[in-house]
Amino acid sequence: MKGIVLAGGNGTRLLPLTKITSKQLLPVYNKPMVFYPMETLLRAGINDILFIVAPDHAGDFLKLLGSGREYGAKFTYEIQDKPEGLAQAFVIGADFIGDDNITMILGDNIFEDDFSETIKNFRSGGHVFAKEVTDPERFGVVKFDENMRAVQIEEKPKTHLSNYAITGLYIYDNRVVEAARQVKPSGRGELEITELHNWYLKKGELAVDIVKGEWFDAGTFETLLRASSLMAEKAKKQQ
Repeated sequence: MKGIVLAGGNGTRLLPLTKITSKQLLPVYNKPMVFYPMETLLRAGINDILFIVAPDHAGDFLKLLGSGREYGAKFTYEIQDKPEGLAQAFVIGADFIGDDNITMILGDNIFEDDFSETIKNFRSGGHVFAKEVTDPERFGVVKFDENMRAVQIEEKPKTHLSNYAITGLYIYDNRVVEAARQVKPSGRGELEITELHNWYLKKGELAVDIVKGEWFDAGTFETLLRASSLMAEKAKKQQ
């Protein structure tokens, strides 16, 4: 199992903060945002990690994270020239992924849950995670049947599908690279990762678990503040 941290994008929702730095380098309490998704992968025993970053701040990521030796890991870097959808990461990272399975986490996603056992026990198919939210229209949304099995996933649906958003942690087997290469741009001009979820769902090979703890998509001022507050509270309890 290898890992990808997708930390590209323009961070326009956090302007003017992101005028001078990458969103994923902004502080969440006492650490840069990107440390949290990185630590999620390291905790699961993934020590070969690709960071996909925007060209303007690539040097800053390299200066901050280095080779990975400090963390007992190996870090690789790739440039995402234009943010053209989350599924693009598997095309950019195809050579890095090689013949391995892959866990990708978004660089602005912060989880309380520990996914280590799920990642270590993964063998094939796809495995994603959903969380009940008040603003599902911002995300890919999953509909469950009466047995809480995923039956439908749509990207930012116009009609109410459910309150369960797909979070930014995705575990896939090696077939995801070829599947990503087949994805066509959506109406938004992006390679939607929902297409990959559905590729596995149609084959009956997609598992969807519910996130139990807090989850933050820390790409807005409100969620950035809430994530910082939670991490500050956790740090105080550990003192």
